[in-house]
Amino acid sequence: MKQVSLAAIEKAIEVIDNLTDEQLENITELYADAQEALLGYVMTAPEEYKNEDLEGLLIYYFCLVLEAFKQEGIELRTIAEEDIDALEEPFFDMLDQYFESEDEEIIESFCDQPQLAQFMAMEVSEEDEDGSALSEETATQLFIVSLAMISLLNRAIVA
Repeated sequence: MKQVSLAAIEKAIEVIDNLTDEQLENITELYADAQEALLGYVMTAPEEYKNEDLEGLLIYYFCLVLEAFKQEGIELRTIAEEDIDALEEPFFDMLDQYFESEDEEIIESFCDQPQLAQFMAMEVSEEDEDGSALSEETATQLFIVSLAMISLLNRAIVA
């Protein structure tokens, strides 16, 4: 299975962070059209968690993660509702194991994208350049949803 490298993540950050508002809107639309079910699934989180702060963060990381796969040259098939349904139970079982043991290997082996998982763990736990940090609640929610997204995308890699 192909894995996204740190270099591809860094390139994706460079691409996404240097877009104008209009370009960001265009790339969001492009990725939304390519992975409609995935974006729909991801965007249920702000409502489910009753956390509006997640909305913009999830769109940003949705684009960033998809761009990282693109930068790595990994082809993805379109994720369907069935893929999401099939992931949910094993995903929540894995999260229960992780929160009991706090063993990061559980997460990395489940989503099989260790660089992306580690990147997201750092993103939610560190302060931004301006010194701001996510609340613990928002950080945890963003991490969980991002891991589900990464796991789904990993399972959508075209061999």
